[in-house]
Amino acid sequence: MALPIPDLASDQVSTLKRTFDHLVSSWKSDRGLIVSIEKMAMHPSYQQIIAMGPRVVPLLLAELEREPDHWFWALHVLTGVDPVPEEDSGNILKMARAWKEWGRQQGYEW
Repeated sequence: MALPIPDLASDQVSTLKRTFDHLVSSWKSDRGLIVSIEKMAMHPSYQQIIAMGPRVVPLLLAELEREPDHWFWALHVLTGVDPVPEEDSGNILKMARAWKEWGRQQGYEW
């Protein structure tokens, strides 16, 4: 996976990815059957991912590619944009597709 994170050395990218993967796993296992997007987004692991800053955007896009899930709030907070057309709101697959297309247009690689 190519990551456009020029300000980090390869060992730092590796550490970032390991931390990110751990937080994703924690978020997915802890959230259980929570259906509230707000509650999912307020989970400590989700918040820690957001706190990692914009450099995790390609990791979130890769996660959407691998397994679409509710990463849209984090992506919006980190990028300040929402490329999802209103008519696709609520459809996880279409929302993931819109974000991945936006990411490619912005030059992200994953």
